[in-house]
Amino acid sequence: MDNTKIGHYGEDLACKFLRKNGYRILERNYRIRGGEIDIVAKDKDTLAFVEVKTRWSHEYGLPYESMTPWKIRSLLRTARFYIQKIGWGDREYRLDFVSVDFATSKENPKMELIKNITS
Repeated sequence: MDNTKIGHYGEDLACKFLRKNGYRILERNYRIRGGEIDIVAKDKDTLAFVEVKTRWSHEYGLPYESMTPWKIRSLLRTARFYIQKIGWGDREYRLDFVSVDFATSKENPKMELIKNITS
């Protein structure tokens, strides 16, 4: 599987996982020039911008290790653009992270949700 297919597969699994955890998926792969958000969802009354990282091995580190300060700044910039576009105003929003880790089992990935990765 190439990286694009792996990414989409991981995002599909992440959407199912988020729904089971009470999220409502609003949009996928929201793009602006210079940024992308994998999943835009609502968790109760909070808008959640979700980054998904799928890994088949730990050769390049654990999934959450991909969340560098640069990546977080890029996600926040894109999220703020989305918030302005939809007129979200001063209501709550946050950045969440879902890891889809196939390193120990290719049939049953370990999935983890980290809420509010900026705090």
